[in-house]
Amino acid sequence: MMRGEPQILVPYDAREAVCLKEAAAQASRSQTTVKSWCALHYIGRRVAGGPWQVSRVALAMLLDGDRPALQAYLSGDRAGSLVTPYFDRAGLSKINTDRRVS
Repeated sequence: MMRGEPQILVPYDAREAVCLKEAAAQASRSQTTVKSWCALHYIGRRVAGGPWQVSRVALAMLLDGDRPALQAYLSGDRAGSLVTPYFDRAGLSKINTDRRVS
């Protein structure tokens, strides 16, 4: 169960984030729909007051209907068995490696 604020794109890494237009194309939905998903499912956020950024990892979890993985991600889990396959699938394995080294 998630406690506190959803940990979407936290820590922020530009390699994980895509703009609304790209996320909409990946989901085969409109940008308006993806923006509403950001609010409803916490798959994206505005970074430093700029444009919306969507987590490629969280978007994949949502599209797969994998609520347990999405809840783990939103709780801050970036290295657990539910979450790492999505980072791997998105070609973002290096993000988790970099975080463990830092």
